[in-house]
Amino acid sequence: MLNTLSGRFLVLTILFVMLAEVLIFVPSVARFRQDYLLDRLERAQIASLALLSEGMVDPQLEVELLENAEVYNVVLRRDATRQLVLSSQIPRPIAATYDLRAPMAAALIGDAMRQILSREDRIVRVIGNPTRDAGLMIEITMDTAPLRAAMLDYGFRILVLSAVISAVTAGLLFFAVRQMMVIPIRNVVSHMKAYAEAPEDARRIIAPSATVRELRDAETALQALQTDLSSALRQKERLAQLGGAVAKVSHDLRNILTTAQLFADTLGRSDDPRVARSAPKLVGAISRAVSLCEGTLAFGKAEEPPPRLGHHDLHSLVEDTLDSERMAAGDDTVTLENAVAPGLMLRCDADQVLRVLGNLVRNARQALAATGRPGYVRVEATTTDAEWRVRVCDTGPGLPPKAREHLFKPFQGSFRKGGIGLGLVIAAELVRGHGGKLRLERTGPEGTVFEILLPRDRAAPQGTVD
Repeated sequence: MLNTLSGRFLVLTILFVMLAEVLIFVPSVARFRQDYLLDRLERAQIASLALLSEGMVDPQLEVELLENAEVYNVVLRRDATRQLVLSSQIPRPIAATYDLRAPMAAALIGDAMRQILSREDRIVRVIGNPTRDAGLMIEITMDTAPLRAAMLDYGFRILVLSAVISAVTAGLLFFAVRQMMVIPIRNVVSHMKAYAEAPEDARRIIAPSATVRELRDAETALQALQTDLSSALRQKERLAQLGGAVAKVSHDLRNILTTAQLFADTLGRSDDPRVARSAPKLVGAISRAVSLCEGTLAFGKAEEPPPRLGHHDLHSLVEDTLDSERMAAGDDTVTLENAVAPGLMLRCDADQVLRVLGNLVRNARQALAATGRPGYVRVEATTTDAEWRVRVCDTGPGLPPKAREHLFKPFQGSFRKGGIGLGLVIAAELVRGHGGKLRLERTGPEGTVFEILLPRDRAAPQGTVD
């Protein structure tokens, strides 16, 4: 029960009400003690006035008057004369004197608490003002045992009443909170569970019904979220179906184009000058179409597996990448530089990092080669306590505005003729698999810099090995 909102609210209500009652109890007991002593003063005053009016009284009557007033002695001051009106033997010495003529609240509370906590039966003197101006002062001596018993009885009744009030108040608040908050919250939770079972079913979207404004706002926000999510799931399903169809078409089209490419190669060896001039263009067009089909098929496959992490020399990885690009470049005027210090160890998946570097270096080299002017592509690296930073820099023409807008979006971020816009998307996905980030640091007429950020102190992703 304590794990529920209503149960905790019930317990807190009881505790807070009891705390309030305790704060009321202390001054109430002090007030009760003051009234008790004033009552004894009033009784003693009445007894003394009766005695003064009749003159000499029988000793037995004097004893009865003292017993009725529950005091031992009564001293009355009238006309500046202090007179012992009623008296009897005091069994013990007077332990304390309390003056009620000008009491302070703090003193009354302190005396009351000490009276309750002390179990000693004492004789005390009490001084007060006579009622109705029947003198200047009245003084009595009395036993504290009856006073303490009366205070304990009063306090017990106050505590019982407080407990009853707390239980009733807590019960009423418990049912009120249950009706106004707990039940509506449970309804929202049940709607969320039902929606999670079939998020594509629009009938399971919550309809706001709460009367409490805050809960209704929460239901309205949940309704908007579920509506958007259902639409996104339906769109995703349609895109998945479309992607499957495109993959099938691309597979068949690639086979057809491969055959056409073979015939185009044969046409290139023709003796007819017109055929010889047209054949390279035909071969280039078919090659781009085949590349588009292969890229589409590769992107449509399942996501990349998690990296198998190990410690590898980054200088060697970069050198392997640049060697492959030098072979592919042939005699172009682009210089490929490895500026990574030998011996710099990188914790990564070597195959995946080679693919990332290959994509970045290839894009930079091809962009430079397309300009027809000399330039260089340089790979450099730095380290910090938190991460490795690998930069691929070039002196190319920079990325056009359209390419910057869709840089990491599939089929949209290509910045060279014949590109399909998947290289950077795949590279960014591989870097994210390492817990890092691939970003464009800068681009412009002076060149472009891509930066790979890989964390050094992050634990290996689940499913990887060293």
